Amino acid sequence: MADRHPPRRRRSPGGGDPAGTAARRAALRLVDAILRRGDPLDVAMHAAAQGLGGADRAFAVAIASETLRWMVDIDALIDGATSQILPDDVKSRAVLRIALAQLLVLKSPGHAVVSTALPLVDGGPRRLVHAILSRAQQEEWRLPERATLPLATAERWAEQWDLKMVEAAEAIWSAPPPIDLSFAHEPGTDEWPDAMSFAPRHRRLPRGQAVETMPGYSEGGWWVQDLAASLPARLLGAGEGRTVLDLCAAPGGKTMQLAAAGWNVVAVDASAKRLDRLRANMVRTGLSADVVQGDIRSWTPAGPADAVLLDAPCSATGIFRRHPDVLHRIEPRQIAEMAALQAELLERAAGWVKPGGTLVYATCSLERAEGEDQLSVFLDRHTGWSIDPARADELPAAIAADGQGFIRTLPAMLADQGGLDGFFVARLRAPSA
Repeated sequence: MADRHPPRRRRSPGGGDPAGTAARRAALRLVDAILRRGDPLDVAMHAAAQGLGGADRAFAVAIASETLRWMVDIDALIDGATSQILPDDVKSRAVLRIALAQLLVLKSPGHAVVSTALPLVDGGPRRLVHAILSRAQQEEWRLPERATLPLATAERWAEQWDLKMVEAAEAIWSAPPPIDLSFAHEPGTDEWPDAMSFAPRHRRLPRGQAVETMPGYSEGGWWVQDLAASLPARLLGAGEGRTVLDLCAAPGGKTMQLAAAGWNVVAVDASAKRLDRLRANMVRTGLSADVVQGDIRSWTPAGPADAVLLDAPCSATGIFRRHPDVLHRIEPRQIAEMAALQAELLERAAGWVKPGGTLVYATCSLERAEGEDQLSVFLDRHTGWSIDPARADELPAAIAADGQGFIRTLPAMLADQGGLDGFFVARLRAPSA
């Protein structure tokens, strides 16, 4: 559709694009990198947001995140307003997606949304974009109460679990997740009076306050960690000076848990950058661990350990509410690739456990191939190994082990209190000598 007479737009005082366009352009690049190349949001951000200040970077990420979270529903609005369906890959649809996310989710001022959207069309149908955005404001468009999952994800999860799980996933995807804190020591009863607690050394707060400004941050007595993510280390209990290998350890939540519980921790990760963050977390909290950079496909410990915690690389579909890009990137091919890698890592990790020792395997995935099916295959191959079932007294309220003793957290759990990320956790016992 040609646009010979585009609407006039307000320019910034110094000329050029209107103020705020750079952040929107970065958001457009972010969404494109995720949808077209399959880049994770944090990877795409480094290239897309170069040259932006901190506030603009944060705004670009917020626009991209909410665009991805509500994209199915935003697309339905766009399609209902055009006589011909816009192809998925045209610039005008991409611009309308991020503009409507600003209008309908972030509640940005309409004039700012329109004036910064038009320069992004780059010679395309600016009149069409302007008309749809004007109509959205005039008709007071609204999004549904729950963000619709991408169809492929919804179908896959309905097959693996059921339709109620899909509905619960949509519900927790549609609201900002709470902030869970893990503590090195149990807080006093008069501390954090407005927080909920579902387990020892845990507090849950509503989202809103910047973490760095919360009481005790600089003193390092706590760290941010989703309640579900704290489960693998909880299953290892008190360390009493014994040695644990924390594999794929960065950014360090489980390392800090284990160190605080008295384990002698060897924290291993392949990423130097992520290990820098782990070290910074250890310094802030005053905890200690032996930090090692190494790819556990080739790295080997000095000797067997009393326990091994393998938080294996995975599809990350379980943390979709915090990382909405995941559900637009992950397909069965990637799930199968990750399951093959997990099997390799699990095989190596099992060889580093002392006779009679403990191996905890975990993934932040809602795919059975990376959890239940993975462990079933492992146990079929290693008949001397056994499941060490998780006990009720080790687990937070409302979380229970399944019939086999595994832990599977699903979106419906603690739904009225902020929900949970999706995790699979299994504690295994090595054969005795």
